[in-house]
Amino acid sequence: MKIKKTVMAVAAVMPLFFLASAAHAQSSITLYGLIDEGLNFTSNAGGHSAWAMSSGDTAGSRWGLKGSEDLGGGYKAIFKLENGFNINTGKLGQDSSMFGRQAYVGLSSDHYGTITLGRQYDTSVDDYGFASLTAAGNWAGDISAHPFDNDNADWDYRVNNAVKYVSPTWRGLTGEAMYGFSNEAGGFANNRMWGATLNYQNGNFTAAASYLKMNNPGLTTTGAIPTGDLFDGASQQTIGLSASYRFPKVAVAAAWSHVDVYDPTGNVWLNNTSLSNGANWNSWKFDNFELNSQYFFTPTLWLGTAYTFTMAHLSSTAGSYVPKWHQISVMLDYDLSKRTSLYVQGAWQHVVSAHTGTDFDEAQIVDASAGASSGVNQMVYRVGIMHKF
Repeated sequence: MKIKKTVMAVAAVMPLFFLASAAHAQSSITLYGLIDEGLNFTSNAGGHSAWAMSSGDTAGSRWGLKGSEDLGGGYKAIFKLENGFNINTGKLGQDSSMFGRQAYVGLSSDHYGTITLGRQYDTSVDDYGFASLTAAGNWAGDISAHPFDNDNADWDYRVNNAVKYVSPTWRGLTGEAMYGFSNEAGGFANNRMWGATLNYQNGNFTAAASYLKMNNPGLTTTGAIPTGDLFDGASQQTIGLSASYRFPKVAVAAAWSHVDVYDPTGNVWLNNTSLSNGANWNSWKFDNFELNSQYFFTPTLWLGTAYTFTMAHLSSTAGSYVPKWHQISVMLDYDLSKRTSLYVQGAWQHVVSAHTGTDFDEAQIVDASAGASSGVNQMVYRVGIMHKF
């Protein structure tokens, strides 16, 4: 009888032992995702109006897996695999890759920060970067992207072969640094990227400063920036500053970014960059000035507005051009629940043309419109639904 009782006691205790072990390990894997779908109207795309179903304009449709394992002593092993897709066609998203949005593994420490390796967002557009306070990088998506998404605030590219470090937060300050390897033997500087960000938060106030430098982006298929993603040229740098403040019912933010592209040869949004006089481009420089705000009527109903002024200095072997862009965007969002929301958006862009004879002369609300306008004005309207899981 004693043996039988002992066996029964052990059997009763064993599940508790395993549960305690699992609780001590504190390992977790989470499946998550977001589906954004809508109907877009473009006032002028190549001289014609256009209606189009468009997936992921406000926030990219995605699903992913993320997890962590408690290693003890304040250390954790972490990973994330995130897939982008088009809900209208079922096709894969970024670069037609299975986990084109993000794919990384790393270690985190309560005292020393986090280091991750893999395909990741650069330091200017992630949670701490300057673009996290722009309308495109925060609440509005494509409808508020800066012309040709020249500063990547709308997340048009990620960084391959990347090592990223995020520091612990100290008195509101958080620092980041990243390096994306070229992975080319004998060409260490070809298609590499490095960047850094400093973020400060104090109560309702947030500010960020970011710097990003790329050499020969898109030159190789195995480098940091894949071919065809945004600009192609000898080098590119982006400087960004932003700040925001949250009042009880209003959030306001301002952002400035400066982009230099040297010896440019093309852009994913520009089909025609050839000057009629046969001159070659030396550099494209962009300055973006943005003001945006959100007004919360109730916790479930808010209105967002943004205005961006962009001025470019386009230098060629035959002279310089200075086109300018004015863009206004508006979004009204109503949350049906914590996971599902309905929204309407609208945007207007006007180009003060420098008469380059290229696509720089035409309005184009990139990512959201059905194509470039045949003139200096373009409007885009969208009705959409978003569900998070």
